[in-house]
Amino acid sequence: MASSAERALARLNELIGKESPPGAWHTVTQEQIDAFARTTLDDQFIHTDPARAARESPFGTTIAHGFFTLSLASHLVTSIPRPTPDPYEKRLVAINYGLDRVRFPTPVRVNSRLRARQSLASVEQKDERTLQMVHHITIEIEGESKPACVADYVTRAVIAP
Repeated sequence: MASSAERALARLNELIGKESPPGAWHTVTQEQIDAFARTTLDDQFIHTDPARAARESPFGTTIAHGFFTLSLASHLVTSIPRPTPDPYEKRLVAINYGLDRVRFPTPVRVNSRLRARQSLASVEQKDERTLQMVHHITIEIEGESKPACVADYVTRAVIAP
């Protein structure tokens, strides 16, 4: 009989290359940008000074840090509908393992709405209970033709026995 990890692996292999529907919209607020700036000690005026950014930046307003946009990926993908049957049904924990090829094609202006979509690029079994997946993540900005961020997001899932 196949283990839970082997069943999840088989189901995930069926999903490789298929794009998910988009997740829910999330509005990026100045309060969030300011909190990220305080946390990372990156208080450049284009992020934290709305009046100066309106006067001096090419964006006409404050923008989110690229790394803030990237950090939202974990949250944004949680609202993407899961496929059925759900290959993650027996997952105990998901672990951020890394990122490959991260780009920020379009700046995220304050009060923009973002959402994510993803497609599974690869999956492999690392041990009897651990799967490693690479998802191609696209973070879209409402009303923009180019995305805010694209990245290959590497995660590991520990599956219940």
